Amino acid sequence: MKIKSYKEKYPKRNKKKPVSSKKKTDYSWIIIVTLSAFLISLVFSFLSEVTIPNANSIIATSIIILFIGIGIIFDMIGISVTVADIKTFNSMATKKIKGARLAIRLIHNASKTSSFCNDVIGDICGIISGSAGVALASILSKSLEWNLFVTTLLITAIIAALTIGGKALGKSTAMNQSTYIIYRFCKVTSIFCKKK
Repeated sequence: MKIKSYKEKYPKRNKKKPVSSKKKTDYSWIIIVTLSAFLISLVFSFLSEVTIPNANSIIATSIIILFIGIGIIFDMIGISVTVADIKTFNSMATKKIKGARLAIRLIHNASKTSSFCNDVIGDICGIISGSAGVALASILSKSLEWNLFVTTLLITAIIAALTIGGKALGKSTAMNQSTYIIYRFCKVTSIFCKKK
């Protein structure tokens, strides 16, 4: 009786090589995001530089609050598209409810949508509100004869606290009410979008 060798007894199994799940880098999207960030930042910076130095403290404060608010709202939209259930919007689209098709497109491109909302709009608003805060500190220190260094520190800290606190609240709201947030945003935005 022939004794089988180890190799004959336990033949090697044909192991399939795992299919690579790596996706190609979308360079066109990176270019679009970079150019968008540049243009939006340019417009926001221009508006901030033109209005705040020539405005009183109330108008300057209102502009800063507006920038903080825009950053928080877009942060909420960016989070909402990543957690929203597309089935809800599919059923809405079959009933031809306004904004449903746009919502589906945003959810299908959730990574790009969240990147634009959180990174582009959110970060730009944070940077602009910070620089606007420095301009407001200068206005207050001159009009109220406060120390410029202390005033700048206080205003910068307040802006940071409002931004972080607002975004923390916004994230919680976005997680719980993602469908409602996207629906409202898309309903308004669809007015400016061409029907295909």
